[in-house]
Amino acid sequence: MKKIIVLLFMLTAMKNIVQAQTVIPLYPGAIPNSKPAPDEEKTETSADGITRISKISKPTLTIFLPAKEIATGAAVIICPGGGYSINANSHEGTDVAKEFVKSGVAAFVLKYRIPDDATMLHKEIGPLQDAQQALKTVREKAVEWNISPDRIGIMGFSAGGHLASTAGTHFLRNTIDNKEKTSLRPDFMILIYPVINMNDSTVTHKGSATQLLGKKPGAERLKEYSNELNVNAQTPPTLLVHASDDKGVTAVNSVLFYQALLKNNVRAELHIYQGGGHGFGMKMKNSTDLWMERCINWMSTNGWLKK
Repeated sequence: MKKIIVLLFMLTAMKNIVQAQTVIPLYPGAIPNSKPAPDEEKTETSADGITRISKISKPTLTIFLPAKEIATGAAVIICPGGGYSINANSHEGTDVAKEFVKSGVAAFVLKYRIPDDATMLHKEIGPLQDAQQALKTVREKAVEWNISPDRIGIMGFSAGGHLASTAGTHFLRNTIDNKEKTSLRPDFMILIYPVINMNDSTVTHKGSATQLLGKKPGAERLKEYSNELNVNAQTPPTLLVHASDDKGVTAVNSVLFYQALLKNNVRAELHIYQGGGHGFGMKMKNSTDLWMERCINWMSTNGWLKK
C-alpha cells in the first residue's frame, strides 16, 4: 500500500512540473526564404545519448510548459548548437527545457533550419528568420501559454549562441512577415559557450562561419555577423557561460561580447570556468558546479521569475 501511495505522489509531482510538451510547425503557412526541395531531415542518437538532427528545412517549436501552480511567467527560447550543420537537440535542447520547467519557466526548443543553398534563397538569414519567428510566436501566444510577454528570453549553445546573440543584436532588422509589428527583441539572453566573432581568424569558429556565410564572405558581411560589433544600449541583459579550456570555440568569444555589453552599460554576467571543454550542455566534466543554478539565480535577481 505504501508503494502505491509513493507512486501516486511521484506521478502527481511530475504532473505539476510539466503541464504540456507539444511540437508545432514554426510557420503557420509557407516557410519564407525557402526553395522547393526534398525533405532530407535526419535524426541520429549516439551511444552517449546525444540526439543530432541534420538537413533541417522545416523548422519547429517544441513547447514545454510548467503547471500553472509553479509557473513564473518567464519563458526561454532555446537554440541548440551544432556548427550551423546540425541541431544538438537533446543535451543542448530538450534536456535544458525540462530543467527550466522545474523552476516554473516555460521553455521552447527551436529546431531551426540548417543554412543550405539547396533549400534557401539566402542561407545566411534563414536561422535568424526562425529565431525571430519563434520570438514572435511566443510573444503573441503569451496569454494562451501563461507567459508574461515582457519576460521572454533567448538562449543558445555554441553556434546556437551565435544565432541567439544575432537575434539579440539584430532585432530591428525584420526578416519575417510581421504585420502586427510584434517586438522581436528578446528581453534577455543566455549564451553558453557561444560563437560570437566572425571576422578574426584567431577567434572565429571557422566551421560555423563557413556554413552560415560561405567560403568567401566580404568584410562587411563578416562584421555584420560579428555580434560583439553590433551591441548597443538596447541589447538585452545577458548571461554568458564558457570554459577556459574550450578548444572548439575559444572563450575569447564570450569575453568580447561581455566587454561590448559593459561598454554600452548593458547588464551582464560572465562565468568562465577553468575546465569543461566544449559542448558540455548542462554538466561540465570534472566539476560539481552546476551553471544552471547560476542561471536561475541570475534570472531571479533580474526579476524575471516573479509570479
